[in-house]
Amino acid sequence: MATKKVHIIKTGVANIASMMAAFRRLGGEPELTENPDHVRGDDWVVLPGVGSFGAGMQRIEELGMREALVERAAAGKPLLAVCLGLQLLCAESEESAGVEGLGIVPAKITRFPDTVRIPQFGWNRVAADESCRLLTSGYAYFANSYRLREAPEGWSPATAEHGGPFVAAMERENILACQFHPEISGKWGLGLLERWLQC
Repeated sequence: MATKKVHIIKTGVANIASMMAAFRRLGGEPELTENPDHVRGDDWVVLPGVGSFGAGMQRIEELGMREALVERAAAGKPLLAVCLGLQLLCAESEESAGVEGLGIVPAKITRFPDTVRIPQFGWNRVAADESCRLLTSGYAYFANSYRLREAPEGWSPATAEHGGPFVAAMERENILACQFHPEISGKWGLGLLERWLQC
């Protein structure tokens, strides 16, 4: 595979060392960025995130990334959103009342019910819908207290179970959003990243 530039947005609320290592293993050229022009470009872009919805959106606003991310998604350019990154694509979250998300996904993020362990830490089975092009069924590593319950129309979902079904990941055109961490989900996760790099 030819070397591909992967711009990883420096959100400040993510440990991206494992993400960068995964892309290097796949022959990619990962680079941290705070530049909205990189997001508007034609390379591959990753929106990572670990932490709160409010802190993640604050960082996006500080970097002037909102418009660039919305434009990129509308154009269908390769975009990978991981963990909190998936949630930031949505319109809002129960975690941070009053904070406006990117709105790329017209949905609200909600907390897992108190009947299950919160946060969800560890491996869980992912079941991919037959309409998925990038996603396959397998096992992935999760670390989350909040989730998207259903994928909106136009997105091909993969689901998992924790207090009921939720969106483990979803894809549309060249956009891949994962609630789990593909970069630490073994060969299955690396396979998913490799397929995304073919977009």
